[in-house]
Amino acid sequence: MSPADRPRKSDDIDGGWAKRAARKQETRRDAASGKSADRDSASAGNRGGQGNSESRQPYRSDRDTTGYRGRADRRFEGKPRRTEKPVDRTSRESGYGAGRSESGRTGYGRADRSAQAPGGKGARAWDDKRTGRPEGRGYKSDAEDFGRRRSSEGDSFGGRRSSDAGRSSGGYRSDASGRGADPGSGSHRRRGADDVGGRPERPSSAQRSARSAAKPVGAEKTSGKRARRTGSVDPAREVALEVLRAVRERDAYANLVLPGLLRDRRVSGRDAALATELAYGACRTQGLLDAVIAHGAGRSVEEIDGPLLDVLRLGVYQLLRTRIGAHAAVDTSVALARAEFGAGKSGFVNAVLRRAGEKTAEEWVEELAPEDPVGRLAFEYAHPTWIAQAFADALGARAGELRDLLAADDDRPVVHLVARPGEITAEELALVTGGEEGRWSPYAVYLEGGDPGKLEPVREGMAAVQDEGSQLVALSLTRAPLEGPDGGRWLDLCAGPGGKAALLGALAAIDRFQVDAVEPAEHRAELVRKATHDLPVRVHVVDGRDSGLEPGYDRILVDAPCTGLGALRRRPEARWRRSPADVRDLVVLQRELLTAAWDLLRPGGVVVYSTCSPHLAETVSIVADHVRRTGAVELDTRDLLPGVTDVGDGPAAQLWPHRHGTDAMFMAALRKPS
Repeated sequence: MSPADRPRKSDDIDGGWAKRAARKQETRRDAASGKSADRDSASAGNRGGQGNSESRQPYRSDRDTTGYRGRADRRFEGKPRRTEKPVDRTSRESGYGAGRSESGRTGYGRADRSAQAPGGKGARAWDDKRTGRPEGRGYKSDAEDFGRRRSSEGDSFGGRRSSDAGRSSGGYRSDASGRGADPGSGSHRRRGADDVGGRPERPSSAQRSARSAAKPVGAEKTSGKRARRTGSVDPAREVALEVLRAVRERDAYANLVLPGLLRDRRVSGRDAALATELAYGACRTQGLLDAVIAHGAGRSVEEIDGPLLDVLRLGVYQLLRTRIGAHAAVDTSVALARAEFGAGKSGFVNAVLRRAGEKTAEEWVEELAPEDPVGRLAFEYAHPTWIAQAFADALGARAGELRDLLAADDDRPVVHLVARPGEITAEELALVTGGEEGRWSPYAVYLEGGDPGKLEPVREGMAAVQDEGSQLVALSLTRAPLEGPDGGRWLDLCAGPGGKAALLGALAAIDRFQVDAVEPAEHRAELVRKATHDLPVRVHVVDGRDSGLEPGYDRILVDAPCTGLGALRRRPEARWRRSPADVRDLVVLQRELLTAAWDLLRPGGVVVYSTCSPHLAETVSIVADHVRRTGAVELDTRDLLPGVTDVGDGPAAQLWPHRHGTDAMFMAALRKPS
């Protein structure tokens, strides 16, 4: 049985799992709104299209009509319609285990920018000073603040942060507002340096003397493991510190290290939320933190031992970018230093942090930021100046949006799911997951929190995690007009880790087309195989610049390896690892890959060149050079993105986090003259 003829998983699983899940979701929604609904009399109708924008007219090709759209009779029979408008979620968030996403690759020995689960962002201390909000100390107040502090993207995805009062607690809701949330409610949670009720009672002099007498020589240099056993260091900050150490010592990725530490240490709830906020926040704001630390220490950060610098970064982040009380921030950091290094260095930590706490973050910006406007914004929003300047150049006449763009990089991104065409619709996926249908892609669903890997549609291969911008890149290739008929030979020349290849494969299966996927790294090629295992996709472990494939492809996607500057919000430490030298190296590779794709393309065929970076050297310069050398015909990519606005003046298209809520994906469609 061909992929186009087989029944959909959403109709087959467990005797109609999706239908039961849909009914359960509707029951919960009605119960929450105080309504009573008779499921037996619910309408079994289905909407004819996808998407949640009434003004948007989804693109429908012949393939949509004869393939996927023509299989509408196999949708949920008996699936109830929505009886009310979905909640207007102006603040969305993602969980901490968002899984693999499609914003980058490591092929060709280049940069790994594969998007993973998003990280958190700390609120600004000066906002608290101006609004008069009390400084919380307990884990309860910390986690509630982190839960409220979501990016409010609104209808345009482009606004800056909204007030804390208007933000949903999302992923932390059950922890922050459940049992034990109120320090004065008699809840049974441990007391410590962060508790609003004060610190534990201090032991008497006699008790301290007895302890000192029993302590072996050198015991003041307690190891981290001993500190955990004795409970002298709280687990949230200890986990955050280990993440910072792994990032600094091993060039690890914070979003890959943190989940394992939380699981191994059995840290959950408020402690997990706090650890995530501190680890990701300290990685993201490293430049600003280091400037304040250097000023307070009277020396450059290069002269401070790395492990000690990690403790200082963690402490200064709490002082300047969270609502954690100064007393708790300093004392817990000193405790970390004492547990790791002994009393001597803990005194240095205490002195530096107290100097850092003498000013608000806003006051430090006023004192330490460069004079030029771009440099000042880069310092304030913790970006390297060269990256902020590259963003300003790419924004062009709308460079006034630079502040909003830099702020969007600090916001936790919403998790985007892609509904596999032919298996489940975006409407159905949103219904059974409690998510919201995407704004731009007809297959996108926005998820409000939790681990998407635990969702049954994801586990069963009916959906996957994929940024909506990446979905639009793949869709633009399938929508581009060819000269002559589509022979059904498609190629993804830079396929790892497989998200775009999977979407292309699902669309190709409807018309019985074939997709070839090229990935030079074996471990990433295996990811492509897993993502496309039941689709008409053949994986080739070869270098795309010399693939040996037979020419004559109708459509080729070149999602080239790049600096990943368009997905900085997904990798908190990535901005501090890149340099202008990376751009120079990658530009050569990008040009070679586009040339190789052109040689494999048939006359009248189309190549879509895309990057997850808005840097002009990696985008419009590559395309302009290729057009000059080959005489390629530039198609207006905006025509391939119906309903998507503010993507530039054409013919290429540029998405932006602050405008579209996606990664900053660039795409250009080029047709080979007949």
